Amino acid sequence: MERPWLKRYPPKVPADINPDEYRSLVEIFDRSCCQFGRRNAFVNMGHGITYAELEQTSRAFAAWLQQDLGLEKGERVAIMLPNLLQYPVALFGALRAGLVVVNVNPLHTPRALEHQLKDSGAKTILILANFAHVLAEIVERTEIRMAIVTEIGDLLSFWKAKVVNLVARHIKKKVPHYVLPNAVGFKETLANGARLVLRPVAVTGEDLAFLQYTDSATGLAKGAMLTHRNLLANVRQIVAWVGSALREGEEIVVTALPLHHPFCLTANCLCFLHFGGLSVLIANPHDIPLFVREIRPWKFTAISGLNTLFGALIHNDKFKGLDFSSLRLAVGGGAAVRRVVAERWRTLTGVPILEGYGLSEAPVVCVDPVDIEDFTGGVGLPVPSTEVQLRDEDGREVAPGERGELCVRGPQVMRGYWRRPEETARALRDGWLLTGDIATMDPRGCFRIVDRKRDLILVSGFNVCPSEIEQVLVGYPGVLEAACIGVPDEQSGEALKAFVVPKPGMELNAEAILAHCRQYLPAYKLPRQVEFRAGLPKSSVGAILRRELI
Repeated sequence: MERPWLKRYPPKVPADINPDEYRSLVEIFDRSCCQFGRRNAFVNMGHGITYAELEQTSRAFAAWLQQDLGLEKGERVAIMLPNLLQYPVALFGALRAGLVVVNVNPLHTPRALEHQLKDSGAKTILILANFAHVLAEIVERTEIRMAIVTEIGDLLSFWKAKVVNLVARHIKKKVPHYVLPNAVGFKETLANGARLVLRPVAVTGEDLAFLQYTDSATGLAKGAMLTHRNLLANVRQIVAWVGSALREGEEIVVTALPLHHPFCLTANCLCFLHFGGLSVLIANPHDIPLFVREIRPWKFTAISGLNTLFGALIHNDKFKGLDFSSLRLAVGGGAAVRRVVAERWRTLTGVPILEGYGLSEAPVVCVDPVDIEDFTGGVGLPVPSTEVQLRDEDGREVAPGERGELCVRGPQVMRGYWRRPEETARALRDGWLLTGDIATMDPRGCFRIVDRKRDLILVSGFNVCPSEIEQVLVGYPGVLEAACIGVPDEQSGEALKAFVVPKPGMELNAEAILAHCRQYLPAYKLPRQVEFRAGLPKSSVGAILRRELI
């Protein structure tokens, strides 16, 4: 098919990549550990772990899973952790043992956790002690036979670990009481595994690497089956895309998005591993003062985040005082970056925010070109070896400029949904992934996400995209954040209701906000109600959860 976006590719970016350059993610891991052994791979709370140490500790964990637990190739291991040093150790340990990683959001409710564990069939889970009480509620109804429990400071230096764990458990009371009969400490697994020999496991590109569960507005989440080849291809695609901006063995990336999120897992963890980069892990990105203190010592070269994170940082005086002279790359993903945030970030740091697009089923699909200088409002161009079509409800490709469902085909697209053949058949057709996202494409092949099909609001027979209304709302002076949903209405079927968060110290008037909307929106797109909130519900990565606004 024709790929008009190729004409807009930056110099030296190839049209296609070789997804089979490496046999597995383990091969990339081994290469980087060998080449960058003395360099720090990850840092958290001021303590670093080198590539050589990561190789040793992940080997010990892999050997323990393989021999003490007797897990065989292809079995699932769940990881329920925030961004701590334990995550990469467990991640690469599981992959080296030929196992499938089931990423679990640490903020899951007992119901959501039970579903994910039962659906995946995981028999082992690594979990932070802070969340172990959630597991304890439902563990008997799952196939979990071994819970590995870790505390926040377990991989920090000896005395720092003692202090951090003491404060978390006894002073801040962050570890609720729990009872897990079949539990073992993470440090104990590493100590026992260090005495074992890891048996080599033949892992190929077609083997499963991850079950990446989708966020679902309705119903229960589905597990997207991502193979080693899927992730290897995505790594090669991103490396080809941003390679001119990054240097092997010199990069320092701020990792604030959770590593269990597919975008951060691919773009931060795996890609910067390929570059021999250092990832500064932020366990709690919502605590902005602590966030800034953690990154202050580092002359970071890259950062990824959501609009909400970038917005909070540019309003923090301590962040404004940091040295941005080494920063070369800023990437926004997971939710649209607002123009006002992007422009203020550019003014402050001198670096534009590249927006990208992806989903659990295909972690990275599009990215802004690295040579952009200003806010684009879109999600960029499809990365190499990626085909994208926009289709109408009858499956026909729409003309440039028209709205259509974004469909993608490429080596990064998942194999299907775990144990859900009917769902897979609906989502994958002739190799194309039907994303459910509504987008437009300009003549140069640049894409703009309009909204989710499931988020469309039907007002008097007209489809209304909530993001369009939200963009207008946040353009009103004094509005920090906004969201829009549909509510039942006898006359129009659905009416629009806006939720607005004022900036600190600002007093807003609903009538004034509606008058502002009338300047930019037709009558059927005007909110009927405006409700002020102190904050909006968000997912673990900071995306606003419209479905929770009632």
